Amino acid sequence: MSVNLSAYFKNYFSENLRDKLIQATSGEDDNIAPSSRLLQKRREAMEVHNAMRLQKEDFDTTLRALRVRKDELHDKEEKMREYLQRFDNFLKDNEMKRCRAVRKAGRERELTHQKLNDLCVLQKEMKALTQERHHLEANMKKNAIYPNYLQKVVQASEQFQEARQVMSRYDTLMQTREDLVYTTQQNQDSTENARKQLNRYIEQSNDTLLDYNNTLAQLQSKLDHAREECMIWESRWAHIQNTAAKKTLLLGTIKMATLNLYQSVCKHSRETKEHQLTPEDTPRQLDKIQIFLTDLISIWEEVTRQDAAVTTHRHVFQ
Repeated sequence: MSVNLSAYFKNYFSENLRDKLIQATSGEDDNIAPSSRLLQKRREAMEVHNAMRLQKEDFDTTLRALRVRKDELHDKEEKMREYLQRFDNFLKDNEMKRCRAVRKAGRERELTHQKLNDLCVLQKEMKALTQERHHLEANMKKNAIYPNYLQKVVQASEQFQEARQVMSRYDTLMQTREDLVYTTQQNQDSTENARKQLNRYIEQSNDTLLDYNNTLAQLQSKLDHAREECMIWESRWAHIQNTAAKKTLLLGTIKMATLNLYQSVCKHSRETKEHQLTPEDTPRQLDKIQIFLTDLISIWEEVTRQDAAVTTHRHVFQ
């Protein structure tokens, strides 16, 4: 409520005093009794008092409304903070669940990949055994003519007395060959397994890096959203502070105008400093100003009445 008390009192005095001067010079109130005039002036003073009381009540109502508004804004701010905290907890829970699901899916994918590798190894072994069986069958058919040949070898050789010794020597040589083949195969398998492990590690590292990139993008999106909300709430808070500052400045202006009027009243009434009110006691200052204005209006009416009586007396003697 923008009220300029200085302008109000200035307008009030200019209008009322001008009316009083016009009434005094016009001579229209010569026939009105002094008691009626006094009642009229008291009625006008009462109207001024009621107007000031209404303005004071309006000011108090506005001040209470501002306080209620401030409390409501504070409650809304607390509720918004609680909502943001709950929302942050909800996002954290979802992120934890997503991470657990990603880890579980990675483990299942790795297990599936391992099973597929084992299946490939078993299929290779089965194929190798099948080929070995076919090879042995072919060799058995092919080597069916060798028993006679071995007997001839034993008869021609001085080292072996029986064909069994020849076969034993052959088995020893074949076992040595198989051991060499097995060792070579193991080395090849170890190399293949190391290569597969390296490929799995590379795939796992790529998956982990992709997960980290996705998480970073989500966190960056959340950060941008939080910054936008922070800017919005900072703008609202600045608007609230500006509004409160304007209201505070208006209240200070009203109190300063009231204090200036009260100090002027104290100078004219010659009131001692011990009886003067404190600068913060604005309501009592307004009461003092009202009493002073009432007295001033009464004095002015008395002076006007005496001037009118003197003027009338001079006209009679002339």
